[in-house]
Amino acid sequence: MAAKMVYFFGNGKAEGNAKMKELLGGKGANLAEMTNLGIPVPAGFTISTDVCDKYYKNKGKWPVGLDKQIDDNIAKLERAMGAKFGDPEKPLLVSVRSGAAVSMPGMMNTVLNLGLNDSVIKGIIEKTGNPRFAWDIYRRFIDMFGDVVMGCDHEYFEEVIHAAKVKAGVELDNELSADELKAVVDEYKAVYKKHVGKMFPQDARTQLHHAINAVISSWMIDRAVTYRRLNNITGLLGTAVNVQAMVFGNMGSDCGTGVCFTRNPSNGIKEFYGEFLMNAQGEDVVAGIRTPIELNKLQKVMPKAYKELTALMTRLEKHYKDMQDMEFTIQEKKLYILQTRTGKRTAESAVKVAVDMVKEKLITKEMAVKRVTPEQLDRLLHPHFDPKAKRDVIAKGLPASPGAAVGQAVFDADTAEAWRDNGKKVILIRIETSPEDIGGMDAAEGILTARGGMTSHAAVVARGMGKCCVAGVGALDISYKTKSMNAGKMTIKEGDWISLDGTSGEVMAGQLATVEPTLSGDFGKFLAICDGVRTLGVRTNADTPEDSKRARDFGAEGIGLCRTEHMFFEGDRIWAVREMILAADDYAVMLKELAAAKDAKQTKQIEEQYATAKKQFEGALATLLPYQRNDFEGIFKAMTGLPVTIRLLDPPLHEFLPQDEGNQAEMAKRLNVAPSVVKAKVEQLHEFNPMLGHRGCRLAVTYPAIYRMQTRAIIEAALNMKKKGVVVRPEIMIPLVGAVTELKQVKDEALSEIEAVFKERKTKIAYLLGTMIEVPRAALTADEVAEEAEFFSFGTNDLTQMTMGFSRDDAGKFLGEYVNKGIYAADPFQSLDQTGVGKLVEMGTKLGRKTNKKLKVGICGEHGGDPASIDFCHRVGMNYVSCSPFRVPIARLAAAQAKVRNG
Repeated sequence: MAAKMVYFFGNGKAEGNAKMKELLGGKGANLAEMTNLGIPVPAGFTISTDVCDKYYKNKGKWPVGLDKQIDDNIAKLERAMGAKFGDPEKPLLVSVRSGAAVSMPGMMNTVLNLGLNDSVIKGIIEKTGNPRFAWDIYRRFIDMFGDVVMGCDHEYFEEVIHAAKVKAGVELDNELSADELKAVVDEYKAVYKKHVGKMFPQDARTQLHHAINAVISSWMIDRAVTYRRLNNITGLLGTAVNVQAMVFGNMGSDCGTGVCFTRNPSNGIKEFYGEFLMNAQGEDVVAGIRTPIELNKLQKVMPKAYKELTALMTRLEKHYKDMQDMEFTIQEKKLYILQTRTGKRTAESAVKVAVDMVKEKLITKEMAVKRVTPEQLDRLLHPHFDPKAKRDVIAKGLPASPGAAVGQAVFDADTAEAWRDNGKKVILIRIETSPEDIGGMDAAEGILTARGGMTSHAAVVARGMGKCCVAGVGALDISYKTKSMNAGKMTIKEGDWISLDGTSGEVMAGQLATVEPTLSGDFGKFLAICDGVRTLGVRTNADTPEDSKRARDFGAEGIGLCRTEHMFFEGDRIWAVREMILAADDYAVMLKELAAAKDAKQTKQIEEQYATAKKQFEGALATLLPYQRNDFEGIFKAMTGLPVTIRLLDPPLHEFLPQDEGNQAEMAKRLNVAPSVVKAKVEQLHEFNPMLGHRGCRLAVTYPAIYRMQTRAIIEAALNMKKKGVVVRPEIMIPLVGAVTELKQVKDEALSEIEAVFKERKTKIAYLLGTMIEVPRAALTADEVAEEAEFFSFGTNDLTQMTMGFSRDDAGKFLGEYVNKGIYAADPFQSLDQTGVGKLVEMGTKLGRKTNKKLKVGICGEHGGDPASIDFCHRVGMNYVSCSPFRVPIARLAAAQAKVRNG
């Protein structure tokens, strides 16, 4: 005996319910649920999603037993409706609609009025006494069946009815007479025969068989596949098929049809919202054939039907505990509900509906946090392009930082700053950005790069600034020499206007109109609901007092990553850094020789020999100290009462030196050395793979004075702010540790400097000293590392890079293909590779806490703002995630959703 594949609903009883969406699809499950609730739903049956799955596995063949189950359910439907399928005397017409477990509005096929033929049409005329109605539904059926089922394009039929309206001297379809519509039907049949190659089918069962196949086949049509990809809909068996008795809104003036929402889907206001048409079928409302009428006007046209409809809208919203999107038909003054589903809504509406429903006690706070997606919240935080604006897309890259940006093209940071100072809006275009570009990036409306991925320098900095960024646009040919770029056949020169969409990754020529985000009071109320649910802390990555304040305004509970290297490019302090770098080699040699000195005399000789290098190196650090101290004071003030994790210098030294000859010459002149000296230093510091080179704590092993200066600046700043009444909670983070011995050596230097400051100031302050886990060996030996660390912060950008063997700046060229081909589910630099890199994170967390029960654990890579990665962090048991300021609200929501999902 074949397994059950078809489920009936009708006469107040159904074989399914709302919990069976996976099997019956959303539409079928809701039709069953409404039937059980006693809602006036036309009877019908649902063919399960399992049939769709088997249809494709069987190469387009129905599973054994489906024919019989359909026949049995047609018989049930005939009894329920008191009519016969294909019978002229008591004709039964049906609709055939799709319906997946997840709503995909308009993406798959529908056929209405099925069961009509030349004999049945006569019976309908005789039964209704309304020949115009009969010929109207027949011409609609031929059109829809021909187009959707047999591939005869709708335009061929449209040409016929347009000519008929012109001939009759009318504008609308419903103004054509019965005789004129009958003539249209005859011409439609001729069009069908011409393009399909056979007569229009007269057998109702044949029509139904073809229609069911067409609906199932629409699961894999391009628009449906694209919709699922764009909305990340995966893991479904396929679409169900709903066969339902037709009711008619186009039988006359006492009939109508419409679509309604229980709340306004645009702004979330609690009001009955929708549109209807009298004497029409459903497609007339959605297709724009006639201009629909606002729903509230139905109250005057048909007050009884309106009262019934609004009562049902209220009832269904309360039952489903969510805003409903409903379709209805009124046939001879009797109301029928054809469908209800969770209503699609704007981001603004989603937030308001969630907040209001909690206030109304319709849903719990836990339910509310599931009603808004992170993507919706993100859209509320960034400007976006006017959806009506026409786009001239010239290239596409990675959507590295969301938002919309319009400006004039510039190709270097200095020009960006100069033009900004003159009141111009600019887009900074670079092959790839470096820390030297920070001023230009700050000046620009948006950033565009030819190279780099989602965690490239451009992407990370742009997200931190809340700037729009499109990265890794490999199709761009950028020339700094000519200050231009080629995108296909188009050339963009300096000063030309371009537009960037950081949400889609599109690059467009010209100026597109933008719409600024508006944050309502409901936004704050919703995030407060999220905060009441989540247990995972949310911090921010911030390097300036301004970023810190912005992040705090967005609800950040501290700083999880303050990158000190960005501060070195502020104002004139870069020259002190460069002076230090020029003296670094001799200074390092001096330290080695001093360590090996046998007596005071030899020590004195060494100091005299390297006096110039010592003065230059330590003098540069002395110059930087007050700058750093002042930076930290501003951040501590902005974050009073909250923890601030400051990462000591991380990048390799070559990043602070100019790479082109012109700027090298300027450096030589400024520091009073020969250009050849600067050039030689740049070449000396060049590394084949700088991400694995002399950086992070490795610099501190060679040049301990750098970290000592930064540590002193942090502690002195903390003591200064404490004296002013600011509550300071500094956390000093040592980056790129790979072994506990490495951490201990650097840590001992830092502790020595801290104690020296305490002794000088005759006061102390509480602090934490921890490390960044970004080298796989550190994660593998985390039990040892935790003996010397008070906290771990997983730097998953570098941990991903080192674990997977990808360069995060170069992998963008091919990772998209890996995702498209299913090798990886997502770009591992955008969403944490939980089965690979994630195992190291989980292992490191468990090992660390095994040794140090009080160990605080967080994440500060860009994954800290990715919802899927945040869910993982919650499950691993981290204390907090840290992300760019504009991702903080998204992280607060994602952390709450992780709690609801996982407990």
